[in-house]
Amino acid sequence: MFHFITIIAKGLVFLALPTMYPETEPTGDDAQAISPLVKQYEPAARQILEATMKSNDAWDKLEELCLTVGHRLSGSPGLERAIDWAIAAMNSEGQENVRREKVMVPHWVRGRESATIVKPHEMRMAMLGLGGSVGTPSAGITAPVEVVVNEEELESLGSGAKGKIILFNYPMPPYDPQRGSGYGKAVRFRTNGARLASVHGAVACLVRSVTANSLHTPHCGAMRYGDAKVKIPAAAVSIEDAETIAGLRRRGVEVVVNLKMEAKTYPDAESANVIGELRGTTWPDEVVVIGGHIDAWDVGHGAHDDGGGCVIAMDAINILRKLKLIPKRTIRVVLWTNEENGLRGGKAYARDHADELKNHVAAIESDSGVFAPRGYSVQCHDKDREHLAAEQMRAILSLLQPIGLMTVTTGYSGADISPMGPANVVLMGHRVEGSKYFDYHHSPADTIDKVDRDDFSRNVAALATVAYVLADMPLRIGDKE
Repeated sequence: MFHFITIIAKGLVFLALPTMYPETEPTGDDAQAISPLVKQYEPAARQILEATMKSNDAWDKLEELCLTVGHRLSGSPGLERAIDWAIAAMNSEGQENVRREKVMVPHWVRGRESATIVKPHEMRMAMLGLGGSVGTPSAGITAPVEVVVNEEELESLGSGAKGKIILFNYPMPPYDPQRGSGYGKAVRFRTNGARLASVHGAVACLVRSVTANSLHTPHCGAMRYGDAKVKIPAAAVSIEDAETIAGLRRRGVEVVVNLKMEAKTYPDAESANVIGELRGTTWPDEVVVIGGHIDAWDVGHGAHDDGGGCVIAMDAINILRKLKLIPKRTIRVVLWTNEENGLRGGKAYARDHADELKNHVAAIESDSGVFAPRGYSVQCHDKDREHLAAEQMRAILSLLQPIGLMTVTTGYSGADISPMGPANVVLMGHRVEGSKYFDYHHSPADTIDKVDRDDFSRNVAALATVAYVLADMPLRIGDKE
């Protein structure tokens, strides 16, 4: 997603620092092998880019998903409406083998919730319960707040945390063009804060929203209790509210908060991954997977995370079908369910398709928003294969120069595709410009008005071109004659 990649899956935090290959032209044998490949696909790439940027159906799809389907958290009726919508959309466009593949998913319901400062004066805070949290008694939990920045400050409180609400006020650093976001360091308190605070006798946990910029907007996300003996409620509050409490405590003023949450976890619910295909002409059993996750948090539209990722994959094969550019291999769109709070869809796909993973040529995940496309990350358990695939991708991405400069990184490439990694599938992350993503991520602000139409079309064009070349080229990506 960025130079510093963080994926939350089933409450776990995975961090990866991709190794950057120098952005230079391939040399020696690699250059000789790649040059004919680029020349071979220049006409098709030009056709795809020009046609997509002139006209496509992606915006209409995204608008329908965002505005008419509604929230689509795992276990909710909205997620099932989204699945039905995606199946109907791909069927109407003539995609092949369109189907749902059953997945049982967690079913957490937020319910009504609030967080209010009641002392030294009354002030309603902007908050969102964290996914997987337990609820409070009906009257809520009212207790003094202690503020800590990190684990060390929590430890230094000692018995002073007992009976208190602990606020983790760790600031996420601003986006850096070279290093990416600071999400990986900041998100650990959202994920583990309740468990850490409960060990010290705290009665509830508040977390500063994991974002560097805020207009009084809370950002939710998954949390986990792990081995906690006592489960305490956990919620995110806006940067502004976290700083208000921290400022009062620095002045020695006691802050008392009332936290009310109706959150509850129900038995697992039935959901599904959504599949649709553009079947290959020569090697139809060899597959290039492209997709995103169809579920989203129950706030905002889930436009960037990850409605846009789903739609660009759906429209990529739609564009190719319209242009009658049918590749030799099959391009399979997979819309995974339950990425946000369980990764059940990604795990189920790898399990259900275990026998055919040897014929998965590549798997591309788009889950970083649909801002201006910037390239792809490449990951493979076989590092020699990863290196060659990265070199080949650098050549393929040269075909995208009309819509912007694209680069290749190596490293972690996506949560939903990660279970395919042990089968030595070449995994790829569809990368975009990342400076604004975490301004909206997991918040009520992740709405369709934050999506730029031209950038959205560029993402469709980029993914359609890359998927077509990967599915049509003589050798599998990462192979060498």
